[in-house]
Amino acid sequence: MNALKEAKHKKTRKRQHDEELRSEVNINKPHLDDELQEEHGTQIAPHFQGPMDKFANHINPEASLAARTRQQNIHDAISKEKTHVVRQYCARWMYESSIPFNAIDNESFRLFCEALGQFGPGWVPPTQYQLREPLLNEDQERTKKKLKSLEVEWEEQGCSVMTDAWTDMKRRSIMNLCVYSRGGTCFLSSKDTSKDSHTGEFIFKYIEKCIGDIWAKKVVQVVTDNATKNVAAGRMLKEMRPNIFWTGCAAHTIDLMLERVSKLPWFAKVISQAKALTVFVYAHHKTLFMMRAHTKKRDIVRPGATRFATCFLTLQSLHEKKSQLMSMFGSDEWHECKHSKCAKGKQASDTVMSFAFWSSVIMVLKVFSPMVKVLRLAYGERKPSMGVHLWRDLRS
Repeated sequence: MNALKEAKHKKTRKRQHDEELRSEVNINKPHLDDELQEEHGTQIAPHFQGPMDKFANHINPEASLAARTRQQNIHDAISKEKTHVVRQYCARWMYESSIPFNAIDNESFRLFCEALGQFGPGWVPPTQYQLREPLLNEDQERTKKKLKSLEVEWEEQGCSVMTDAWTDMKRRSIMNLCVYSRGGTCFLSSKDTSKDSHTGEFIFKYIEKCIGDIWAKKVVQVVTDNATKNVAAGRMLKEMRPNIFWTGCAAHTIDLMLERVSKLPWFAKVISQAKALTVFVYAHHKTLFMMRAHTKKRDIVRPGATRFATCFLTLQSLHEKKSQLMSMFGSDEWHECKHSKCAKGKQASDTVMSFAFWSSVIMVLKVFSPMVKVLRLAYGERKPSMGVHLWRDLRS
């Protein structure tokens, strides 16, 4: 019922969130704004910056009911036209700078737009030097102050230490440590471990130093993946600090389960057929062009967060494009293509035209769909699977 209610009130919550976000922006002097808000109890609203703004209070456009309910006039039409022109400038900047489209939903960008609107015309953007040095240092100090509230949360509710190792573009081995609590996740430290052997003892010492820096009584659990070296580090941690839980990553555990099941003979046969089909299609320019022409420029391979997730999503994509693929391998263009005469081409055609193959794909998807849903929940970053406070209650 709560989920249904949340869906109904989604627009209301989004509007309230936008209003709260806009109210956070204040480019005037803090002490003047505090006095004005105490006297009048009004929220800060966007306006054009003028010479009298530092002496006058902000005008709240929502204070007058008549202003909200009036009919559209020529000024509203001009405002919409100006809004459209501003959006064109914003879009052009994003296109020329190759900025991802989802960056438009970034809250920091919305705060910047609100601050720019309050400032008005004539704002001069920062230089590259200001972005690299003074502004970066100021934002670092702001982040440190923000982390102090998380440290209070660690003290009251406890926290989890999470570790992960990865390899960057320069083939350097990096190990990260993050701290999670109810207030959110924060990055703690990073270490270049290219010259070190990633043994269980090495990982244990790195985590133990992190626990000592935070203070052991604040740490409730340590989360790692299920690699052998991390399991060995977990055993050492239990011996040294028996009051701290060691927890294997749920997402990694489920992914390993799916990988083991996919290696069973019947499942492995279907996955191998699908893999041979996709490899053949993407190996030749002609077949790739034909496939995209029949699927309206949509690919059949869909990359996922893990290797098995990629395999499952590709099977799902193949099933969704079953009719287009059958139309492609049954067309005159395919029969006239030279690749249709080779052994791999005939094998790919037989696979697509086989009803037994598609029946097997449907069965594989039905078997793996529930586990993949759990994998997506475990990989989700918005809401943790189990709160730290529950672990703290279990420990106590």
